[in-house]
Amino acid sequence: MKDTIVLYPCPSKGHLFSMLEFAKLISKHRPSLSVTLIIPTLPNEETNSVDSIIATATSINFIRLPPAALPTVPTSFGDIVASLFELPQLNNPNLHQALLSLSNSSVIKAFIIDFFCNAAVEISSALKIPTYYYFTSGVSPLCNLLYTSTLDKNFTQEELLNVETVINCPGLPTMSSGTLPLVLLDRSHRSYRYFVETSIQMGKSAGLIANTFESLELTAVKGIREGNCTPAEPRPPPLYCIGPVIGKGESKNEEECLSWLDSQPVRSVVFLCFGSMGVFSANQLKEMAIGLEKSEVRFLWIVRPPPADGETKGECSLTVLNDLEYLLPEGFLERTKGKGLVVKMWAPQVKVLSHESVGGFVTHCGWNSILESVCAGVPMLAWPLYAEQKVNGLALVEELKLALRVTELEDGLVKGDEFAMKLSELMNSDEGRGVRERVTAMKYEALNAQMDGGSSQVALAHLLDSLRVSDSQNTSTSSQNL
Repeated sequence: MKDTIVLYPCPSKGHLFSMLEFAKLISKHRPSLSVTLIIPTLPNEETNSVDSIIATATSINFIRLPPAALPTVPTSFGDIVASLFELPQLNNPNLHQALLSLSNSSVIKAFIIDFFCNAAVEISSALKIPTYYYFTSGVSPLCNLLYTSTLDKNFTQEELLNVETVINCPGLPTMSSGTLPLVLLDRSHRSYRYFVETSIQMGKSAGLIANTFESLELTAVKGIREGNCTPAEPRPPPLYCIGPVIGKGESKNEEECLSWLDSQPVRSVVFLCFGSMGVFSANQLKEMAIGLEKSEVRFLWIVRPPPADGETKGECSLTVLNDLEYLLPEGFLERTKGKGLVVKMWAPQVKVLSHESVGGFVTHCGWNSILESVCAGVPMLAWPLYAEQKVNGLALVEELKLALRVTELEDGLVKGDEFAMKLSELMNSDEGRGVRERVTAMKYEALNAQMDGGSSQVALAHLLDSLRVSDSQNTSTSSQNL
């Protein structure tokens, strides 16, 4: 029977596509292994875009699980996060059958899961299959996640809600509790307990696989490998840094953005893009426009409609506002014509960042965006919005020094004058040039990590070699349980 590695992603597109690219890496590095992705289906999911992406991965086998029905429809951001943990629990019977079927023709060497799929450990443990976690983000937020169970023991919710509370998470710069993801500050919501349980389980796993490269996050890597993030365990799980793993994303119309960039001077344009969930209030959009105009920098700005009343920054927008003239200050588009381009909703981010005209990137600090910017050698202005992005931004600015940071008022608003100043610093100051030099150097570190003999290639080889040892210890027992 053929040796097989099974990967189990979270169905959220960013997580799914990252794990798919990782699966391709495994298949390319070790063609003798069979690689299977078991893909959950979100309720009411449009599968066409996912199917079109996976259709190109001819070296990978796919099993689609049937849709699982949630007991209630998520109505808040916290509920959406919780549902990502709950869907795998609901899918455990389907997953169990899929693994049983697969085992009839294959020897399952390893089960690699997204951290949102933590509930699947119940199945893999019963079947004695070594279980690894693939973390689609970097090691810095991984330190924070692993340390969550310690925070749960050492701090009360009241202490963490006090923004003056100091957190010393191993592998990260000293931070205030306000840097933590909001889901870790509300212990009354069920999503909080899911993170604590996942933190504990990850510390017991066969290994942790991170989408990063070692030289990018040396301090964070050390924090995990020395066991400081998982003090309850006698020894930390092995950590494999196999990145950067960057997907190609979806194919959409991209001519307008790239053609406009072709007409701009080299490294003169600031690219502003905040991910698929990065939305701002109408007031904040106007302040951003004021800052762009005052800074006099060239810009390519991707604008999403502001949230409806009652929504909060970082949640999915429910309002369809397509009139840029309404969203932005009167006359802004005309006054900045030629120097700036405003595009609604989407741009081909990887291609934009790789364009020679782009000299800066204003980012929400999603990990995929950080990696794409590093690999393109583009300095960043950090504007984190939600989830682990504040932790990413802290590491990016304070530890890695690959970005500058905007300063928010107490209500979270970034004023136009502040934004203009930071844009000018990024593009024109000595401090901005220093960031550019460090990002350029890290670009070549990323390239070297992916080359034969590079740190990420070596880490991937060590991971795959370790499966032989794990399998020899577990195959006979697994066969009995199957």
